[in-house]
Amino acid sequence: MEGGGSAVNTPASRPVTRRSKSYGRSCVEAPSYFWQTPGHLTALKIPTSRGAAKSQIITNKVDPEHIALLVKNEWKLSYVTPLHHFRHTQLKSYSKHLSAFIVAEKQQGVAVEVGLEAGFKVTFTAVLGLAETDEDAETVFIQIQSKPVFAAAADAPKVVWRGWLTCVNGDPEYLRSLPPDFVSLPLFCTSGPESLTTLVKSWFERAFDCSFGPLVLNSTTLNWLAALWTGCHPTCNIRHLKLAWSLPTQPPLDVSYTVNPQDAWELWNSIHPEENTDDRIDIKEVQSFINGLETHFFRHFKIYLSAGTLVKVSTALGSAHLDGKIKIGNSDYITTLLTLLTECALLKMPT
Repeated sequence: MEGGGSAVNTPASRPVTRRSKSYGRSCVEAPSYFWQTPGHLTALKIPTSRGAAKSQIITNKVDPEHIALLVKNEWKLSYVTPLHHFRHTQLKSYSKHLSAFIVAEKQQGVAVEVGLEAGFKVTFTAVLGLAETDEDAETVFIQIQSKPVFAAAADAPKVVWRGWLTCVNGDPEYLRSLPPDFVSLPLFCTSGPESLTTLVKSWFERAFDCSFGPLVLNSTTLNWLAALWTGCHPTCNIRHLKLAWSLPTQPPLDVSYTVNPQDAWELWNSIHPEENTDDRIDIKEVQSFINGLETHFFRHFKIYLSAGTLVKVSTALGSAHLDGKIKIGNSDYITTLLTLLTECALLKMPT
């Protein structure tokens, strides 16, 4: 997986203590100068192994209505740097501030691609239970609704944008090295008009002295997902393993490759046997799995997929695209996906 280590400056004189999950801030404070202060955060390392995907009935610890908001939709990924004085206890206040900000920006001529609206209603919600460790901050879900100017009084507002910030199994040393007035929710997932996404990011940057960047994935991340999801087939029918490559030909050649799930699992099981007592998966095993798929394809079509770039992987459990778009297909394996994406987001942090 690509991505550099993070050696970000933090106050050296400030003691590092474990933070509770009630973080907060008013919406108008002096900037933190987080990146310019002396000291440093724990550097992040790219892992070469990880635990196998395991099913868990996530609705036993997370509200099923909250989970329903996260699955099936396609989400565009971004990373976000630590938030200064963000408090989960102030979500109702944040809802009002962001709503007012969007209205004010629109009145100043900022284009919002949702038609004629009478106004906007913003709702911040804490999604409790997705956090896996004491260091993980609880997920925050944001929803924006609007009502057309000419809608009947009885018409319900329409959801025009959704987004959420999360941290699942974030690197514990990195999270503990943050100053106590910062909270890390590094993965930002959005669904809706880009104009609203831009406004939401702008408000967060002003309110919490943070910055956003696009979270594009790489082939290594997609390789991991292909292997992790295939390994789930005995306990949860993945239905198919669909892979897409882009080959550097003239003109470029796009190749779609659908593998029977049982065939894919048997290949994976020959590399990482099911009876293996060690549930850790090494990157070399993942590479062997992908190489095996590419070799099988070459035997039939005489095309070297290894000469191209893996751009998408899809199973019934979810899908992920190189350009940073994901879809969650099965909530029972959501932790595996969010753990990997949290890692990707943290590795993309500016150094």
